[in-house]
Amino acid sequence: MQIPVQVSFKDVEPSDFIKSAIELHVARLERFFPRIIGCRVVVEARNRHGHKGTLYSFGIDLSVPGKEIVVGRSGPKDHAHEDIHVAMRDAFNAATRALEDHARQVRGDVKPHDLPVHGRIVELFVEDGYGFIETPDGEEVMFRRESLGNGDFAALKVGDEVRITRSPEAGAIPTQAKRTTPSRKDHPGRS
Repeated sequence: MQIPVQVSFKDVEPSDFIKSAIELHVARLERFFPRIIGCRVVVEARNRHGHKGTLYSFGIDLSVPGKEIVVGRSGPKDHAHEDIHVAMRDAFNAATRALEDHARQVRGDVKPHDLPVHGRIVELFVEDGYGFIETPDGEEVMFRRESLGNGDFAALKVGDEVRITRSPEAGAIPTQAKRTTPSRKDHPGRS
């Protein structure tokens, strides 16, 4: 880590033991994502109105290249968080999950969700089971009979409006449709 861990206490008596435990948890986080730049942890105690006991919460701000990951700012809700160690464990478990998610995104393991695009069929080869759709931005996208799912490929005609989701395969020429859905107005029997 480039910047030492910063720990602050709000309405909690500062404790070297708690600070050491936090530093140990942060060191474990670096196993999941070794490029952590810095970490700030706020330990806070909140007295609940009308209830006995104090609930503890841990706010964790992790600085990683290009992003700030914030965990645990919503405040304590769990009765078990009357124990500061349980609250710390839960907060760092959440930080670990958030950091693992970020690491998957950085590696590209998380696929981006493609939004459907509207287009119009410009060529159709019914016997061969494929055709081409032109999108509003002028891109030509190939689609196959299989991309229709349960749709009736033979019922399609040139000029029909469709919605498509592009295939995530980068570099495919031409671009291919992963899913093709005829517009309802062109196919009144569909719902």
